[in-house]
Amino acid sequence: MVRAGKGDRDRRTMVPAVLNDPLRRVVEAVCRQHHRDLAAGAGWVALPHALGRKYSNAGREWGWQWVFPATRIHVDAETGQRRRHHLHESVLQRSVREAVLRAGIAKPAGCHTFRHSFATHLLEDGHDIRTIQELLGHRDVRTTMVYTHVLNRGGRGVTSPVDRLLVTGTLTTSSALGRWDAAL
Repeated sequence: MVRAGKGDRDRRTMVPAVLNDPLRRVVEAVCRQHHRDLAAGAGWVALPHALGRKYSNAGREWGWQWVFPATRIHVDAETGQRRRHHLHESVLQRSVREAVLRAGIAKPAGCHTFRHSFATHLLEDGHDIRTIQELLGHRDVRTTMVYTHVLNRGGRGVTSPVDRLLVTGTLTTSSALGRWDAAL
């Protein structure tokens, strides 16, 4: 679940299967860090809405901790709790920017580029527009339809059956053109 994502909306999305093990290792490391924080008298996180008042110690429970916590602890001025917030978005933005520069990519690219790439690749793989709309959290399918303009598949996203034959190896480009030329 993505909570309060783009447009302050919640949505379901997916975690790539290849990231299951690396993500599990990250969560285990964060859990160890949380236990160290607790031992040092910290380990709090801010809870949403009035949950902090309703469940006064829940902010120290493992289930409420951030998957990607900040590197530093701060003291909340109101409560005096020693807390970790989530990793600030600028840390990721800076890392992506440095990677783009190292890769020598001349076009502008940033974190949001991944969102566009995600949608475009799903369309290229033949996933339906409603599923992509749901994964992106768009309210209106017309917003998702914007991604169809980047596909190089004609006006309606249709590919030629000849392209499918060439991909499967049933037909080669030279033999197809040779047959066409001979037919003329």
